[in-house]
Amino acid sequence: MSGDGDFRLLIIPADGSETRSWDLSMRRVRLLKAAAWLAGVVLVVGVASWGWLAFRSSQLPALRARVAELESEQARVAELASQLELLEERYGAIRGMFGVDSIPDPSDLWLPPPDRPSRTAPADPSGSAPIAWPLSRPGFVTQPLLDGADAEHPGLDIAVPTDTWIRAAGAGVVVAVGEDPVYGHFVRLDHGEGLTTLYGHASLTTVRAGQRVRRNEVIGLSGSSGRSTAPHLHFEVRLDGEPVDPLEYVRQPG
Repeated sequence: MSGDGDFRLLIIPADGSETRSWDLSMRRVRLLKAAAWLAGVVLVVGVASWGWLAFRSSQLPALRARVAELESEQARVAELASQLELLEERYGAIRGMFGVDSIPDPSDLWLPPPDRPSRTAPADPSGSAPIAWPLSRPGFVTQPLLDGADAEHPGLDIAVPTDTWIRAAGAGVVVAVGEDPVYGHFVRLDHGEGLTTLYGHASLTTVRAGQRVRRNEVIGLSGSSGRSTAPHLHFEVRLDGEPVDPLEYVRQPG
């Protein structure tokens, strides 16, 4: 120590060369201590920050996967919202048909016969024979029943505007309702005694499987779903599973 509170630093080389010395004041020693402490703090903070960044970097693949999952869910939500909007539009169309703020349960959906009813369609809605015209308007028959493997077409194609009321040709039970690649949205009714009817390419169906329906009851709206190029109703009558000409049972309103 040199003087009050001072320090002398000596460096004596092992080879006997000139000895070097430095005088350090207490103030300078304190400054060196403070600098060393600050450097230590900076080193610790740097190491901790590097560790945190390394940890966050290791999470990037999982975060990217989560972002992709959320984007996929967002796309599904947008698709569901679009479908809901379409259903609400169709629901509003049905409400407009009946001129009410709400529609009853599908089992109560029944309307009187068409404005120009077929002479073969009796007023009794409980009749099970499929003899009532299956639409609320005459439409235009674009394709009759065709037999044979080369040109098989097991029913009538009746061109009508989209969302025309589809009616049950006779009282019966809904044995199938759903969507098919060919028939699109469809309804199949069992009328008993081996007779069934099918209504295809609907834009909307209003009945459910197992439900009993009356003759002329609205069971859906016409459309162009499935394998179709324009709005129409595909109408089939089958006896013991074999297609028969629907015009043997129903008559197109004149």
